[in-house]
Amino acid sequence: MPHDKLFSPPDTFTARNARGAAPTPGDQREGRVYVYNRDIVLAVNVALATGRPLLIYGPSGSGKSSLARNIAHFKQWRFIERVITSRTQARDLLYDVDLLKRLHDAQAAAVAKKKFANDMKPYIVPGPLWWAFDRHSAVKFAPEPKWEHKNERAVVLLDEIDKADPDVPNNLLVPLGSLGFEVDPIGETITVAPARTPLVILTSNEERQLPPAFLRRCVELRITVSRPRLLDIAHSHFPKRRAWVERVGALVLPAEQDAALPSPAEFVDWLRACDTLGEEDWTSIKDIVISSTRAGGDMR
Repeated sequence: MPHDKLFSPPDTFTARNARGAAPTPGDQREGRVYVYNRDIVLAVNVALATGRPLLIYGPSGSGKSSLARNIAHFKQWRFIERVITSRTQARDLLYDVDLLKRLHDAQAAAVAKKKFANDMKPYIVPGPLWWAFDRHSAVKFAPEPKWEHKNERAVVLLDEIDKADPDVPNNLLVPLGSLGFEVDPIGETITVAPARTPLVILTSNEERQLPPAFLRRCVELRITVSRPRLLDIAHSHFPKRRAWVERVGALVLPAEQDAALPSPAEFVDWLRACDTLGEEDWTSIKDIVISSTRAGGDMR
């Protein structure tokens, strides 16, 4: 990969919003602030160099989804997201067919005693991978979304892939491997030019084992939570209050190496609540915001 195409963010990248302002409290899901380390940057670069999907493991709230958003902010690429559920099918990520609209049109034609054309094109709805692979063909079938960045390239987040039926990852092997797929109802092939190859990021909470064949096609990254990383993340959100973060952080970040820790999302939310409500409420806020199963067990 040419040096000028490497993903090389600063240790902490803070994106500005559309008006040029810094992130506001409560927007950490938007991924405007992110703390990087060598393992994260290397995994992203390997995924970019190989064109393979980046599969990210980590506990809930550890920053898997916000990493994808922050990469899109840093690269100024389009950001496309789909949250996977138990109902999601692989085709939903490629395209959908609006059969209900087609039925209504057929009924209206029958009432008007007009011939109903057997043309499926008006009922094709591009999915997230279609928009990522070839937005120019997708816009022929649906209005283009209002992207924050209008770059030809995109970051695609398929969030919580482990919630899908096992057939879904297997059925994505060809589209993600060949960067192309067939839209069967209309007989068209969607492909991506090498210069527009998207970065596809999948996240997993490891609720279900993913198929081995799918895992072999992915670049894998595991995000771990440690006391130093939590403090780095907190400092990135409160850059002018380092001493305060260290002092109040000591209440929920045990010094023992093997002790349970809160998630980054919980820790930052707790600090924000403490900052707003005052020092006398620290302990009570801790019990509300941070799960009792973490940060040293029962915290009451």
